[in-house]
Amino acid sequence: MIDLMFLILRLVRIKENIYYRRSHSSHRILQATLNIQCLKFKRSATTKSIFRCRNRDCKARCRTNLSMDTFLSLPTAHCHAPNPELIPAIQLKNHIKARAATTDEQTSLILHKALRTYPLNAAGQLPKTDALALTIRRQRTAPTLDPDGRLPEKLRKTDRVLEQDSFQPGSIMTDFETGTIKSIKEMLPNVLHKGCLFHFAQAVWRQVQSKGLATKYKEDECFRLNVKKLIALAFVPVGDVTTACDSVTEQFDDDADDLLDYFEKTWIGERKRRGASRKNPQFAQQLWNVYDRVVAGLPRSNNAVEGWHNAFASRVSINHPNIIKLTEKIRREQSKFEIDITKIAQGHQIRTQKACHRKLDERIERLVSTYDSSQLDQYLTNMAGNISH
Repeated sequence: MIDLMFLILRLVRIKENIYYRRSHSSHRILQATLNIQCLKFKRSATTKSIFRCRNRDCKARCRTNLSMDTFLSLPTAHCHAPNPELIPAIQLKNHIKARAATTDEQTSLILHKALRTYPLNAAGQLPKTDALALTIRRQRTAPTLDPDGRLPEKLRKTDRVLEQDSFQPGSIMTDFETGTIKSIKEMLPNVLHKGCLFHFAQAVWRQVQSKGLATKYKEDECFRLNVKKLIALAFVPVGDVTTACDSVTEQFDDDADDLLDYFEKTWIGERKRRGASRKNPQFAQQLWNVYDRVVAGLPRSNNAVEGWHNAFASRVSINHPNIIKLTEKIRREQSKFEIDITKIAQGHQIRTQKACHRKLDERIERLVSTYDSSQLDQYLTNMAGNISH
């Protein structure tokens, strides 16, 4: 009974000057400190628990009731000097065990936090750092996974209901990974699929770097403006994109031919040898064009989702969580978002957009609202002034 009671490691202060340390060991279950002397659990009888001095050569003993909150007899005299420096070491070990059992903090973080307030005069009583780290990790025994991948009962108490079994969103925004695009086309063929403007701009910038044009971009103002105009094509109505692209490419010098070849093959469509038509680009113009989204007041990128991914990974704080740990984290995350959704439905504003981002959105919306196909170059120049990548 005592073994089960003290199986979980932690430090509990029961009475003034009395501390209990719980351990997995079946032979050394409990340790108490009284008047800066240490006593170790020896055995239990029908109505009492017996402790002896942790020094094997000392005959000091004491007795408590089975709940260990009342002394039946105080400790007898010790035959050796007290060791007060041992008490902080006991307290620290139990503190890190409790943190390990109740939090998902990293091992090193738990240890460093505990050592911040540890007295230097008791440093010699601490085990090696590796031993303390192992003590923390032992509290985090990974739960046994079901061979069939089923969750444990504590995670299956709610009703099993498939929500949104006919999931058909109005639109989906992703980056430009070919596998993702193919999967969405197969699974959701009738859903509008849009590419992220941020990833589009980053793809163009990476090509500027890979073509050896990064220095020219920094030093040549005209070249820098023309590259931004290529990105600004995303804000031109799809029907005018090819015409606008032809206008921009004529303004580049010959040393940018490789960059322009990439842009045409990937985003516009390479010219056929005969005729004025073009081949299909790697990514359709409808995919990366965001003109309609700006008109509708919809996001141009999925940066908000990327930001949540990073924040969620930080909250998980485990590089490779198993399915049980991940499920627990997702459930906590869901609870937070259910509250946010309810507040939004009630008219609350969950997060205020930064002023710089709000003003940028307003400028882009004003430019798009005044689009005139007869002033394409001026429109692209104005839009380029609002592009950074």
